[in-house]
Amino acid sequence: MTLALTPEQQAVFDFIESTKEHVFITGRAGTGKSTLLNHLAWHTDKQVVICAPTGVAALNVGGQTIHSLFRLPIGLIADSDISLNAEIRKLLNTIDTVVIDEVSMVNADLVDAIDRVLRKARGRALDAFGGAQIVMFGDPYQLPPVPGDADERAYFHDHYRSMWFFDAKVWLDAPLHIVELATVHRQKDPRFAAMLTAVRHGRVTAEIAEELNRAGARTAPDDAITLATRNDTVSRINKAALDRLPGRVKTARAEVTGDFGGRTFPADEALELKPGARVMFLRNDADQRWVNGTIGVVTTIRDTVWVEVDGEEFEVQPSVWEKIKYSYSASTKELRKDTVGEFQQFPLRLAWAVTIHKSQGSTYDRAMLELGDRVFSAGQTYVALSRLTNLGGLYMSRPLRPSDIIVDTDVRRFMSEAPRIVATALERPADRA
Repeated sequence: MTLALTPEQQAVFDFIESTKEHVFITGRAGTGKSTLLNHLAWHTDKQVVICAPTGVAALNVGGQTIHSLFRLPIGLIADSDISLNAEIRKLLNTIDTVVIDEVSMVNADLVDAIDRVLRKARGRALDAFGGAQIVMFGDPYQLPPVPGDADERAYFHDHYRSMWFFDAKVWLDAPLHIVELATVHRQKDPRFAAMLTAVRHGRVTAEIAEELNRAGARTAPDDAITLATRNDTVSRINKAALDRLPGRVKTARAEVTGDFGGRTFPADEALELKPGARVMFLRNDADQRWVNGTIGVVTTIRDTVWVEVDGEEFEVQPSVWEKIKYSYSASTKELRKDTVGEFQQFPLRLAWAVTIHKSQGSTYDRAMLELGDRVFSAGQTYVALSRLTNLGGLYMSRPLRPSDIIVDTDVRRFMSEAPRIVATALERPADRA
């Protein structure tokens, strides 16, 4: 689904297209980072590769994992030797721009490894990233990098200011333009948007907390999705709700072909459904009948699944997620984007409950926040609250506590110290001439 760009999104796109500057595109939840990335993927005139830190994230943006693209080992890389064959050298020499999605999950060691690989492959040891442009998307207030074992944590403590991508050593040599998208498309109520900003930055006043808790204290309607911190909570809620429905479970099994690899799939390998099951769509529809995160109810299950959304029934066909591998074409001397594996399944997931992590990128009109005994990850409460379009759709299993609002101290330091550019103030070389 192609959406028209806003003026600020267009300004960022034009800046990327007309310069070789490194750019980090951030912004609050719902500011259209994904829309801009999708537009860049389809409309750029540059030789662009798109990558992400995890397999599911890479599938969702039609790219390749960072480790696969750059042939990097899993885990801490440090100063270990990186060998490159002729094929990968040709591929990396063809690239104009590397786009990294969900960059907040990428640690500093991996960013420096990407830098080393590109310098080596492109034969430009003195140029950051071998002269390639780096464009990164993400919000460090939402998804942190996953800490490794004790030895890895000790290494980062000794060699880096923090684990975060913005503390990679390469940025000492390479200026990074930080562009913050400002226009929030998800929330139309400026008061609620301001409250979310306060949660994002850890500046929740007693008045804001009271207002959120007052709104959340109401009894949730049956159609409110539960956003929970833990996988086991989500599985228990979904299984119990499915079991309460009459009739037998019907199972749709995914078809996995080619070199898909791993066991982390973008949808359930075995999707269990019954008529009456509440489901969430996992992809945008090309005909714009639903988007990622739309909630509906299964009405009929045959070879296809019929889902009712807001009083209208739609036939849902299986979707295909393609696993991509970039390669170099000697005949065209250009990048080639090959499909090496496919995962086919209905783009649906049971949706009485979903983890806060998996709700990332989704939008809900009504949701119950099940924060459990405690929030255990920075940004978790912000991600959950910012899925909602309005304060009236907020319900909570318990009141928010000060300990639920966690902001990583390194993120706070980086985002307060680093100069940020308003998207519409970006200048292209032609503008400066």
